[in-house]
Parts: sequence; C-alpha cells; structure tokens
Amino acid sequence: MRNAEFERELPRGVDAPWLARRSLGVWYGATIRADELHLAKLLTSELVTNAVLHGRGRILLSTRLQGRRLVVEVGDEGSGFDYAGNQGAFDRLRGRGLAIVDAESARWGIGDRMTQVWFELAVAAPALR
Repeated sequence: MRNAEFERELPRGVDAPWLARRSLGVWYGATIRADELHLAKLLTSELVTNAVLHGRGRILLSTRLQGRRLVVEVGDEGSGFDYAGNQGAFDRLRGRGLAIVDAESARWGIGDRMTQVWFELAVAAPALR
C-alpha cells in the first residue's frame, strides 16, 4: 500500500464537514476499501463539526496513510479542552461525536498543537478497482 500525506485548510462554517469528507474521498478513494473510507469520513466529520462548533480560527485537516494505518488529525486555533467522556443521556442528539470516535477508531487522542484531535484506523488492503 502506498504511503500518502495530505493537508487542507477548511473554511469555518457548515460546509467544512462536507469538504473534509469529499477531500478524503479524493485522496483515498482509490487506495482504501469503501467501508474503511466510509468510516474515516464519518469520524472526520465528527471532528470537523466539533472544530466548527467549539473551536476558533483556522481549521486544518491533515491525513497520512502509512502502510496499513490511516491517521486523520483535525486542528483549530482554540484554547483546547478536557475530555471527560460521554456523560450525557443516551438519547441526546448532540455531544456524542468523540464517543463515536472512541468506539470506532483503533486509537484516538488529543494533541498539544492548537486544538488538535486525531484518530487512527487500521486499513486492510488497497481497494480493488
């Protein structure tokens, strides 16, 4: 599997999650399986939505595919946050994004550069086209 790195600044607004998903499709659509790409888009959308709703300044999407590992980072210029886990009611419609990232990614974390959240997915093999 090829190694690849991509980066894109996203506009602060309602189109940012869509643009992030579209970017992943362009960058990795021919490289990773469709189900893995779908999951990567979902988790990326959650992180970008958090940056739009709670962050400040520029939003930067960075990705790297290294062998069988896809790492996606979303950062903004906010002051950061502490994650205490999902403490809300199960039927709440908002506030579950990081719980989804936690449940579906191989690993995830909060970085120290800007306000940065990342996740990692194991990818099985190149997509067959």
